[in-house]
Amino acid sequence: MSLEALNERVKTDLSYLAYGGPNWVRPLNHPDGHVYDVVIVGGGQSGLGAAFGLLRERVSNILVIDENSEGLEGPWETYARMVTLRTPKHLTSIDLGIPSLTFRSWWEAQVGLEGWEALVKIPRGDWMNYLRWYRKILNLPVINEVKLKLIEPAEGGIHGLHVEGAGISSSPLLARKVILATGIQGGGEWHVPPLIADNLPRHLYAHTSEAIDFEALKGKKVAVLGGGASAFDNANFALSEGVAEAHVFVRRKEIPRINPIRQMEVSGMIEHFPALSDADKYAAIAHFFKHNQPPTNDTFERAASWPGFNVHLNAPWLDVEAIGEGALVTTPQGTYHFDFLIISTGLLTDPALRPELRLIETHIARWGDRYKAPEELANPVLDAHPYLSPGFAFLSRTEEGQKQLDGLFTFSYSALISCGISASALSGMRYGIPKLVTTVTDQLFLDDREEILKNFFAYRDTEFIGEWTKRG
Repeated sequence: MSLEALNERVKTDLSYLAYGGPNWVRPLNHPDGHVYDVVIVGGGQSGLGAAFGLLRERVSNILVIDENSEGLEGPWETYARMVTLRTPKHLTSIDLGIPSLTFRSWWEAQVGLEGWEALVKIPRGDWMNYLRWYRKILNLPVINEVKLKLIEPAEGGIHGLHVEGAGISSSPLLARKVILATGIQGGGEWHVPPLIADNLPRHLYAHTSEAIDFEALKGKKVAVLGGGASAFDNANFALSEGVAEAHVFVRRKEIPRINPIRQMEVSGMIEHFPALSDADKYAAIAHFFKHNQPPTNDTFERAASWPGFNVHLNAPWLDVEAIGEGALVTTPQGTYHFDFLIISTGLLTDPALRPELRLIETHIARWGDRYKAPEELANPVLDAHPYLSPGFAFLSRTEEGQKQLDGLFTFSYSALISCGISASALSGMRYGIPKLVTTVTDQLFLDDREEILKNFFAYRDTEFIGEWTKRG
């Protein structure tokens, strides 16, 4: 099958499902302009999947905005540096159960069944190409180069989205519901330890989430701080780009070996995680954080094959110091000199760190507000996560604050404790998106409950027109 034939099959499959039927949501007029039923912030895989889910439910007055240029949404061709995705190739995600929309269908349309069988893992660049195709074939309403600056609650259940960028001509956008599909960093910020940020000039280090000029680092010696998958991805990438030496520093005594996601994928934990008690949710994610995500075997083998690769175990950084054109790093094993430091220390999740939420973040309930963890598990990093409904809606610390938060959802990494990995990993999106869409559409329906019921009770259109004539 060619890609052109697959495109036709997608259209046929969707027509069989009556995709694109009439929008059922009552239009809302506003003196300040058009009101969208839903605005999705983020045009990566989460935002695209959420948009398709809403369109399937005949909610078509929607808009997706993304701050990046078209085709560069998400991390895949910006700061992601793994060779392949870490997810097994057979897992489905944003296709939402439509076989012709799966990555496998897209891949086989170009290389055939044998090509699929030969594929071990999905190449990172090909995943981005699949997302571009998915957006195009579904004709999703995405506007690029639009950055959300502020969410401002307004009267009548409306939210004003103050935006800026080349892709938009007016601000604010008005929306009844807002979905923050802002990825791994969208619930907080990338974390650089103060030991580094306070002691080194900015040109000597970069977080793995940032653009790095590897061309300028050719022949140089770099250090990577962190023991998770991203640290090894970046070390391998740096060496492949001509860096002479890449040293990975891991504070643990050994490299993480267990990936809890693999167990969650087959045990029912991903799809049914929201049904757990708060105590079970907190304990499960505390365990998840404890193990971290290890490097894939193929990434580690690639990195280890380079003569300039090295791993330092049980080696937390005790001190860093700028010296000459580089940096000195002190560990329990000694002091090392590097030309550049790559920081792979993850992120912090807290609504207070998001500037677009500054008018409402004080109302947002955190896990620390709703659940007191036992001493052996308690973790302020977990406690700062927002406490969400099973459908990814923000909840308020107080009853009066809920009015400010009604209609706001976060389908991002910040949902991890409340909803599991359903919004933060490809493995979970096939389960998370339907829950999100159901909750959003339920809210839209109940917002208009009185009008909908009034129209229902007043409905008098005649359908049956037959007449019975008595016989004999």
